[in-house]
Amino acid sequence: MASYTATVAWLCNGQTFTDNRYSRAHVWRFDGGIEVPGSSSPHVVPLPYSSEAAVDPEEAFIASLSSCHMLWFLSLAVEQGWTVDSYHDEAVGKMGRNAEKKLAMTEVVLRPRVVFGGERQPSHEQLDALHHAAHEACFIANSVKTEVRCEAQFVE
Repeated sequence: MASYTATVAWLCNGQTFTDNRYSRAHVWRFDGGIEVPGSSSPHVVPLPYSSEAAVDPEEAFIASLSSCHMLWFLSLAVEQGWTVDSYHDEAVGKMGRNAEKKLAMTEVVLRPRVVFGGERQPSHEQLDALHHAAHEACFIANSVKTEVRCEAQFVE
């Protein structure tokens, strides 16, 4: 099986750590050399100790689910002979208490809008079937306890 890595790095940079007034800004590093600024969510840790300009773990979780679904959707669409011109998803995650009463991402709703090219256009049923198959195949959705739903938006 494949192995995946991410490096998360944070530095104190001379801040007084013990007073809990330190920056939560950090860096995510991925293979290929890409660096992404990370931080706690301003919803969890108030500014200025978090960074609005960085990606927080909650956003990354939602983006990971959305990206995995999209990649499977595109793969399945091409296998079935569809031409996809564009795919746009404005996914939303909700934080709440899970069955164990722990704070968790309890729901992620994917809202993909797919525009197909060419004369051959899928029916609502075919589009729903493609999204269902993509959801079933998504490694990330298969890896979490969170309810992951897909509310596909049909583009006519």
